[in-house]
Amino acid sequence: MDAETPIATLADVRVPLAVAEGLEGRREGAYLRCDLHLADGRIVAEPTGGPSRAMGGAIALPGFVDCHTHLDKGQIWARKANPDGTFNGALTSVAEDRTARWTEEDVATRMAFMLESAYAHGSVAVRTHIDSGDHRTASSWAAFAAARETWRGRITLQAAALTVLDDVESEDYRALADLVAGHGGILGAVTYPMPDLDARLDIFLRLASERGLDVDFHVDETLDPASNTLERIALAVMRNRFQGRVLCGHCCSLSTMAETDATRTIARVAEAGLSVVSLPLCNLYLQDRHAGRTPRLRGVTLVHELAAAGVPVAFASDNTRDPFYAYGDLDMIEVMRQATRIGHLDHSRADW
Repeated sequence: MDAETPIATLADVRVPLAVAEGLEGRREGAYLRCDLHLADGRIVAEPTGGPSRAMGGAIALPGFVDCHTHLDKGQIWARKANPDGTFNGALTSVAEDRTARWTEEDVATRMAFMLESAYAHGSVAVRTHIDSGDHRTASSWAAFAAARETWRGRITLQAAALTVLDDVESEDYRALADLVAGHGGILGAVTYPMPDLDARLDIFLRLASERGLDVDFHVDETLDPASNTLERIALAVMRNRFQGRVLCGHCCSLSTMAETDATRTIARVAEAGLSVVSLPLCNLYLQDRHAGRTPRLRGVTLVHELAAAGVPVAFASDNTRDPFYAYGDLDMIEVMRQATRIGHLDHSRADW
C-alpha cells in the first residue's frame, strides 16, 4: 500500500461504549466492536471504497483534551531541579529559573518540544497556564501565540493567565486582563485563604465578565482542611451571576475536610455549575512530602463524590519535567492509567 494513500477504513476496532454513540457494531463487554470509516480525517457512516487496514481488535479512542498543563514551565528540570520535592521547593526553583532564563525563545523552544510529545501521544487540544504578572508576561504570551499558529489544524491550543489575586484591583491587572482578551485566552488565578478573598473574587469575575472571558482557578493545592476557597469561588460565581465557564483545578483539601464540610462544598460547586480537573500525578508528587517519612495523604480530590453530584470532572497532565513534577510526557494514556489506579475508577461508573 502506498504510504501516502490515506486509510479509508480501520477494520475491527474496539470503541469504549462511553464514546461509541452513533456507531454500529457488536457489543463486547465495555466496548463496541466495529469498523471505522474515514474521509478527510473524520468518521463517516459508509465506506468510501479506499484502502482498509486490519486492526485486530485494537482500542480506538477520540483524540485527547489535556485541559490543564504548564507549557511555559515544562522541561526545565535538567537545569533547575526541585531541591527537596516539596511545593515550596517547586515555587522557589521555578521563580529562580524564570528570572534567570525565560526569554521568548526559551519558552518557545520548550513549548515546541512538549507539543510534539502531546501530539505523538494523541492529544488534539491542550490548555496551558502561563505565568503572568511581570515583565516576562508579554514574551511568554507571544511564544504561545506563535505555537498556536504553528499547531493550528493539529492541536487546538488555549492559554490561561496564571496570576495571584493580591493586585487584582490594580491598573496593571486590568491591563493583563486586556492582554488575555486580546489573545482570546482565559483569565486564571491561584486562590488561597485571605481576609478579603470574597471582594477580590468579585473584582476578578467582573474583569472576566466585562471581557467575555472564561476563568480557570488553581484551588486549594494543599492538604489543610481549613483551606476551602473552592466553596468561596462557587458562592462568588452565584453572587455575581457569572455567565462564563469556570474550571477549578487540584482542590486537594477537599479530600481532608470533615465529611459535612466536603458534602456542603460539593453541593455548592454543583449549584454554581463549576467543573473540576484533578491532577493526580503532580499532586502525588508534591503533597504530604516530608523527608524520611512515608506519605499518608495523596492529595487527589473527591472525584467520585463530585461526579455523583453532577459536577463535570476531568483529569489532566499538569506539569511536565519541571520542579512541580519531575516526570511525564503529556501522555494522556498515562494520566488515564494512573488516575484509574489512584482514584479507583475501575469497578465504578462505566464512563470514566
